[in-house]
Amino acid sequence: MNVFVIGANGQIGKQLVERLHEEGKHQVTAMVRKQEQLDDFTSKGYQAVLGDLEGDVSSLEQAMSGMDVVVFAAGSGGSTGADKTLLIDLDGAAKSIEAAQANGNVKQFVMVSALKAEDRSAWPEEMKPYYVAKHHADRLLEESGLTYTIVRPGALTDDAGTGKVKTGDVSTGEIPRADVAAFLAHLIGHDAAYNQAIDLVKGDTAIEDTL
Repeated sequence: MNVFVIGANGQIGKQLVERLHEEGKHQVTAMVRKQEQLDDFTSKGYQAVLGDLEGDVSSLEQAMSGMDVVVFAAGSGGSTGADKTLLIDLDGAAKSIEAAQANGNVKQFVMVSALKAEDRSAWPEEMKPYYVAKHHADRLLEESGLTYTIVRPGALTDDAGTGKVKTGDVSTGEIPRADVAAFLAHLIGHDAAYNQAIDLVKGDTAIEDTL
């Protein structure tokens, strides 16, 4: 499958691109925002295109032309304000969904969300703008008519991946970004993941045994 990773220069996105490239089961294209990022990816032998989530939908549609799977792993980052969270995590996701709808070829849209994004009562006060963005981006995807998979990881860490996770109904927990990337790679094209929202934290189940 042709896999299009939005937010490929982010910490999860970059690891996902690397993993998919190494596994060789899918053709992966990284979408990045800056020329120097593009140059970095192409110098490593990866396919990459420029794209801007603050641009128009038609340019995103063009960038993802011919793609079977879209993975939205973009985020404004913890150092930005609520305005960028709104523009990237919410409207950027909305534009990507619209572009995938217009594209017509997308068989699966994978959204990287956040644990408890669906439950307003669980949102920490200091992160409400982020959770608002994730909540409504998820809902837009669920209502889009696209075949979707929403992954809601717990608190993200930079620990080494363990290759083991816990899915299902979890209320709290953390997970290495490496294991999130590995889980995303695992669920691409996996019909058991279609039209599912999956909570994800570290655990005892091998990633290849999930779903």
